[in-house]
Amino acid sequence: MHGMREKLPEECALNSMANIITCLRIICSIVLLFCPVFSPAFYVLYITAGVSDMVDGAVARKTGTASAFGSKLDTAADIVFVASCLIKLIPAICVPAWLFIWIIVIAVIKAATLIIGYVMRKELVALHTLMNKVTGILLFALPLTLPVIDLKYSGVIVSAVASFAAIQEGYCYHTVNRMKK
Repeated sequence: MHGMREKLPEECALNSMANIITCLRIICSIVLLFCPVFSPAFYVLYITAGVSDMVDGAVARKTGTASAFGSKLDTAADIVFVASCLIKLIPAICVPAWLFIWIIVIAVIKAATLIIGYVMRKELVALHTLMNKVTGILLFALPLTLPVIDLKYSGVIVSAVASFAAIQEGYCYHTVNRMKK
């Protein structure tokens, strides 16, 4: 019919507002690579990408368009955003050795939890605990605070919360698996 569009299957199309918002994060993340770090354009793209990460899931749930495809797209967008941020920020900031080691320890704890989860359940499992969400917000805010708060201070706060979140996630995952046996 004229004026009517055929609905496309979720697996082959970006047919929801949530998925379009997620794609916006991927685009912003790629364009971010071509902006001078800490420039106004950098901050606009960074904030737009970060906000899109905060709202895409809520939009999907509110509109009833949450899907496996959307979840995978969100994960891919997160990876692109994090990689872009690391590529831009690591050369621009001086991370003290003790903080770098702390970050590696957190990453090892998170990786161990993922690996153990995969071995036990044959799937990658990441728990969306409150502390993981707080960590995400703090990590998002960190580059915005660098011009006014020295990394050796803000890094302690973010790393302490991230450490607690990583340990809590491992504990929660272990407790849930133990209860299933």
